[in-house]
Amino acid sequence: MELLRIPPSLPMLGGRAFPLLRQYRVYGTHHPLTWSSLLTTGRNQNLNGGRFAQCAASHNGASVSHVNGAPKDSSLPGSLLRDARILYCASPAMGHNKEAHPESNKRVPAIVDALEKLELTSKHRGSQILEIRNFYPASLDDVARVHSRTYITGLEKAMSKALDEGLIFIEGTGPTYATQTTFTESLLSAGAGITLVDSVVAASKLGPSPPLGFALIRPPGHHAVPDGPMGFCVFGNIAVAARYAQHQHGLKRVMIIDFDVHHGNGTCDAFYDDPDIFFLSTHQLGSYPGTGKMNLIGQGSGEGTTLNLPLPGGSGDYSMRCAFDDVIAPSAQRFKPDIILVSAGYDAHALDPLAGLQFTTGTFYMLASSIKQLARELCGGRCVFFLEGGYNLQSLSSSVADTFRAFLDEPSLAAQFDNPAMLYEEPTRRIKEAIEKVRHLHSL
Repeated sequence: MELLRIPPSLPMLGGRAFPLLRQYRVYGTHHPLTWSSLLTTGRNQNLNGGRFAQCAASHNGASVSHVNGAPKDSSLPGSLLRDARILYCASPAMGHNKEAHPESNKRVPAIVDALEKLELTSKHRGSQILEIRNFYPASLDDVARVHSRTYITGLEKAMSKALDEGLIFIEGTGPTYATQTTFTESLLSAGAGITLVDSVVAASKLGPSPPLGFALIRPPGHHAVPDGPMGFCVFGNIAVAARYAQHQHGLKRVMIIDFDVHHGNGTCDAFYDDPDIFFLSTHQLGSYPGTGKMNLIGQGSGEGTTLNLPLPGGSGDYSMRCAFDDVIAPSAQRFKPDIILVSAGYDAHALDPLAGLQFTTGTFYMLASSIKQLARELCGGRCVFFLEGGYNLQSLSSSVADTFRAFLDEPSLAAQFDNPAMLYEEPTRRIKEAIEKVRHLHSL
């Protein structure tokens, strides 16, 4: 049986091959795999030259296309780039799904529906908000700048096993699953991030206030380590984009801000000894995967360019305001990045089922607004957000929508979404102690 490919004649919808992928169901037995077994299982199917999902152009013909991750002719007119305030790509990976799994194919559609309902799309905003629909997957070379060839080849081979069995587990120690479309859809999601980097960089050459980018993609990426998948994550989308920004655009100094409730261990590992990529993570102390200790600050020439700020359970809006003012902003100002990339996880929300922080929609609005301002001050406005976690569909979609409103400099609608009664007192003393420790450790 052949690995799923999308034929050139297949009609596309907004960067998503819905007509085909919706026909597939998850079925069969579930077998955990290790990477040694992946290398001897399945048929070697070369996807490097295949066309996965070329999508119809939109927005008066505007599109961005990539073949195997290399920039093709960018056809977004300068007038559109100058007018846009937000650029986004949606890659919902509809075929990558396991029923009742928190990281499901309902996540991105819920966000897209909320954006439409709250009139945060080009239908309502014209050229202010543009969805780039015509994008190509990342190439294997793009991904191999972060992940080992052994891992990439093993996952590609595993797709035939997923085709036969319907669903497989690809992480021996955790719940990371794959279906027959996981490899192609993961490449497409990584390609969406690359496309946004290209577009934001192009826009930054036209004026001082380029649009912000948001990759509404899954599966998420920040747990995926160089040698394999982990924690629902397949490829490190933001890590791939960071290396691409360096390699393709000469943006040497990349800052990655990760405010997911869980530590972005995969991103951290990928750049732990790299002095040109500053990785900063705020996350819940003691949460999955148990990494991200404060004293892990990088090694070798990269010492000092990893900053971990574990927050005690119960931390919320106050904590993140202090963390931004006292840690994130001064770190960025000292590092002087050429571009800021953001692992935007929304699972720190008080309603999210997988953690114990109590961020609100307003917390995410504050973060988006503040990071946008940092990017304007430090790196010509070049900034792209990447969706990571967020498993309560209501809080996820409302928080992303409020992020868009922050990008537009419009008032937050958090009061419409959040009930203050759900919150309790934050552990302010412990928060202050953690911030002071990390400031001392990094001489901030």
